[in-house]
Amino acid sequence: MSGMPRDSLRLLLGRVLGRVAGGLSRGLGRGGGTTLPGKLLIAFDGEAIRELGRRLPAGAIAISATNGKTTTASMLAKILEPHLGLAHNRAGANLASGVATALLGAREAELGVFEADEAALPEIARQLRPRVLLLGNLFRDQLDRYGELELIAEQWHATVTELPPESVVVVNADDPLLAGLARSRARAISFGIDDEAVARGTLPHASDSKYCPACDEPLGYAQIYVGHLGCWACTACGDARPQLDVAARRVCVHGLESVSFELVERRVHEQVALSVAGLYNVYNALAAAAAARALEVPLSDVAAGLERFRPAFGRLQRVVAADRTILLLLIKNPAGANEVIRTLIGAGERPAVMLALNDGIADGRDVSWIWDVDFEPLMPLADRIVVSGTRAEELALRLKYGGYDEARLEVHADLAAALDRGLALCEPGSELPLLPTYTAMLELQRILADRGLAEQYWR
Repeated sequence: MSGMPRDSLRLLLGRVLGRVAGGLSRGLGRGGGTTLPGKLLIAFDGEAIRELGRRLPAGAIAISATNGKTTTASMLAKILEPHLGLAHNRAGANLASGVATALLGAREAELGVFEADEAALPEIARQLRPRVLLLGNLFRDQLDRYGELELIAEQWHATVTELPPESVVVVNADDPLLAGLARSRARAISFGIDDEAVARGTLPHASDSKYCPACDEPLGYAQIYVGHLGCWACTACGDARPQLDVAARRVCVHGLESVSFELVERRVHEQVALSVAGLYNVYNALAAAAAARALEVPLSDVAAGLERFRPAFGRLQRVVAADRTILLLLIKNPAGANEVIRTLIGAGERPAVMLALNDGIADGRDVSWIWDVDFEPLMPLADRIVVSGTRAEELALRLKYGGYDEARLEVHADLAAALDRGLALCEPGSELPLLPTYTAMLELQRILADRGLAEQYWR
């Protein structure tokens, strides 16, 4: 061992200690099993992701977006699993430590599928030099951590320009901030929705990107789908949504149960029926499909993989609790929350709805974003609203200012007590929609696991 290169020795020591730490953490049921091994590995060798990534024969795919990256990565993994052995940070640990942990545990993997935090993407991409870089969307999120959207967009642009020429860049052409990122690339794939039947009439008041990225003039939209995503154009400079390489047409939303659409690439069409609802999940599926096509997976296999997909914990997932059901719908920023509410109100009235707002580091300390969420359309449909979490009082205040009857609003700081109350307000056989922020979702998962209603997330 004394003759081993110094870098290799550091990497070896980091791998050994990381695996030991990961085994201990998983044995104790701690979440550190998805990050601690990678942290130790990176502490020993700052280029560990590069070194381990080079050992993947088929390379790696890096995926980033404000909303939907966990779902998109899971959809893509489901498409690719029959074809390749995968290294995948499936638990959603999307910082460098989470990617390193996934690489550490993937001894027989051929291809890496890694979701990456928006701010962490540049460093992860620098080391991985991904075969495919997938950029899904940019929405305002955690301003105390990320800053304004334009800052992230600039960092992503620099990341794209530094990619190897052979890398394929996959972008959501419906997002004005992203569409231009692929124009300088010889190898690029754009995706988006092309169905005016599911478009909305006007931009939501809290839309994040209303101005042309080329000239700063207001954008016009022929169709608006989710937030500021849609068929956009600038009348001042002529910049517009590019032609779509992969598109969704004939979209049908089936309440809270599912969504179906026609997946189109040039003249090839495949029908897709997803097991999750919401127009935003059509975008997630399109992103996964476009990335799979960058690897030349046949479109029929892409459609079959999407139909095999089942949601990750908290993302439109149902948990049976005796004679009632809990419907978990993660929210974390105005655009995502508004789309969840838009999907939820399509299912009609509810005896109770539960909201849980935390301000942990993973949520963002600044919770002022709740004032840009359109809770008002939900209010007439909820006979009672139960609020919980570390910032429950602020959430209750937001609902009161929105006009919700204070007599029908209940505040329970303790999540377990709030969950019990929400379920008690529902009749047997009915469903409790539960909208938590990220750390509240993880806490709820632990509560449900302790009650034998869900698996331990970290095992």
